[in-house]
Amino acid sequence: MSDTGPDNRSDAGKQPPWGMQLLHRGWRNVREAGTIQILATIVLVAFAIFIARFSWVLPDGEEPTPLTNAAERAVYDLRSYFAADLVEQDDRVIMVVFTDQTLMAARKRSPLPRDMLAEALLNLDQMNPKAIGIDILFDQPQDEDEDLIEVLRGMQTPTAVGYAEVATNEDNIFWEQEQYLREFLSALDGTNARPASVRLDNTFGATRVWPSIEANLPPVLARAMLEDAGGPFEPFADYTGAIEYRRSLYEEQQNEGAEEGGDENDSVPLFQSLDISAFVDLDPEVIPFFAEAIEGKYVLIGGEIVDYDRVETSFTSITGKEPPGISVHAEMISQMLDGRVMPQISSGILWLMAVIVVLTAVLTALLEWPARRLVPLLLVMGVLFVGLPVLLQVRDVDTYGLPAVGWLVGWIVAFTAVTAAARSVGRKQRNFATGALGKYIPRDIAQQIIDRPELLSLGGEKRAIYVMFSDLEGFTKMSHAIEPEMVAKLLNRYLEMLSNVVLEHGGVIDKFVGDAVVAFWGAPIARADDAERAAKAGYAIWEAGEAFRKEVAAMDPNLPKIGKTRVGLHYGEAVIGNFGGETRIQYTALGDSMNTAARLEAANKALQSSVMASREFAERSGLDWWRAMGRVRLRGRAQPVDIFEPAPGFPAEDREKLAESSNLAGTDPAKATQLVAEVVAGHPADLALLNLINRLDNLDEGGTYVLG
Repeated sequence: MSDTGPDNRSDAGKQPPWGMQLLHRGWRNVREAGTIQILATIVLVAFAIFIARFSWVLPDGEEPTPLTNAAERAVYDLRSYFAADLVEQDDRVIMVVFTDQTLMAARKRSPLPRDMLAEALLNLDQMNPKAIGIDILFDQPQDEDEDLIEVLRGMQTPTAVGYAEVATNEDNIFWEQEQYLREFLSALDGTNARPASVRLDNTFGATRVWPSIEANLPPVLARAMLEDAGGPFEPFADYTGAIEYRRSLYEEQQNEGAEEGGDENDSVPLFQSLDISAFVDLDPEVIPFFAEAIEGKYVLIGGEIVDYDRVETSFTSITGKEPPGISVHAEMISQMLDGRVMPQISSGILWLMAVIVVLTAVLTALLEWPARRLVPLLLVMGVLFVGLPVLLQVRDVDTYGLPAVGWLVGWIVAFTAVTAAARSVGRKQRNFATGALGKYIPRDIAQQIIDRPELLSLGGEKRAIYVMFSDLEGFTKMSHAIEPEMVAKLLNRYLEMLSNVVLEHGGVIDKFVGDAVVAFWGAPIARADDAERAAKAGYAIWEAGEAFRKEVAAMDPNLPKIGKTRVGLHYGEAVIGNFGGETRIQYTALGDSMNTAARLEAANKALQSSVMASREFAERSGLDWWRAMGRVRLRGRAQPVDIFEPAPGFPAEDREKLAESSNLAGTDPAKATQLVAEVVAGHPADLALLNLINRLDNLDEGGTYVLG
């Protein structure tokens, strides 16, 4: 026996979570976008993944676009600068340098004076440094070369001598220089002096990473020095990641002091720099005192000259400074001594991150969130894409090549592509809905209703509106005399003509009642010129009716004659909204103003007029074409109504007489009749004016004509 209690009901009828419903709807919209749109979306999503992965550099080493590549470098430089360690002066590395002042005193600028270098090496060798590195290329013959070679061959300290070749350093050396350099270095074979590469990687205009390892090149200067000195070089034997530049703590403090009015020129650099001239012409008795500063240190010899061997680093774009190349070698030595091997992010992880970034964009687009929810998400994504690389940089992870900007660009491209596909369907649906509503209301109002569906919410509200009722005289009688198919054809044509008039004048079609058309202005959206629109529409409705009569007469002379179209216009309050039940609703207006407009339309028959408006309507229209047609009491209405008829081109003096007549009707009927008679004399065929004279003869005590 099975248990059919409530705890064992099937879950088949349960609705999926709200988020899944949104995703399903978004995916359905994308599927309905059409083959071309889907293919374009797929291509753009693939392109987004490509950008999110290769915004720094393409697999072949080329830049993808200058924009993303430059932006990636700028963001990398910012995070590497602000994430850099602030350290005291590093006393493990000493830079012995040729300066501009040194060369001025020696009266020699290029090549650097080798006799001075030879004497400095002799003295430094006696001070027991760990290793010496010479960041100078001996690629041109000089008179002092024999002396320098002799000194280098006799060095007790491991000495790395700068080497470069055309194949890997063509900007700094040419073939003849390379040949001389090789010959110079070959003279050092079997000694403590050996070649070391001084090549730096300046890809994309700055030295940010260690140079690549080339099979035909000796070790880079920093590696050679630590290897010869027995230092910790092995973890860096094949390292080509980022150079972890540091910032001088004292220099930072000095910069802060300079902002407060101090002197920034007295800052303490990261490495101690000594002029090479200090090691020339030394008294042997002074050497032990100098040895205290040199012993056990790594000594780098090179130039610190304004226009010689200056390089951009990842800090240059922030500080504006281009340090000498020798300082970059010093940074690499310190990085090796500290064992700061920065972990690198694998290609597989970069691919995975690119896919995840684009996938979040696709899912967000499928949710079809409004801007108020989307903008905060974009801000969060932006912070995440920039913040994650910063976090990794702070954690000493090598973020060179991590596409922070590429993630953001890829996200935007994918989101835009999927959103465009989904919204293309939404646009079609909106156009269809707007077109459907546009058959009843103006397209601009229909568009606002599509944007704000609450305008048509179930229920009603009291609004002041301009109402129009129209009816085709004699159509019911005629419909009994012709075939039903012809009746339908004529009715559809007639309603089409009148509907166009209403919509062209910005009105809302309330309903069709047989051949009658009910319309209003002022809801669901009120406009400043609604009164004028409604007035002109009322007159145009009558004109359309006249055009229809001529069209039918020309169509078939045997058809019964079509009567004229009568129009009633009134302004007043009504309850506007959607009324009905769960199965069917109708947007309509209810109230006395609707009844009054209907009574005015019907009154045209007795008044022998075509279009009639109440005073409330006419005065608000702002038009000067109205002529006063007296006061009447409509059937079913207790209060009398002052009525006005549109008459474009009617003489102004005649309008004034009719207005005066209407005002005198209650107090001086004879005078009122006389004024109308004067007007009729100029318009003897005007049936409505003739009817007005007749009504003036049959007024009640209040000057009102009661319609039967």
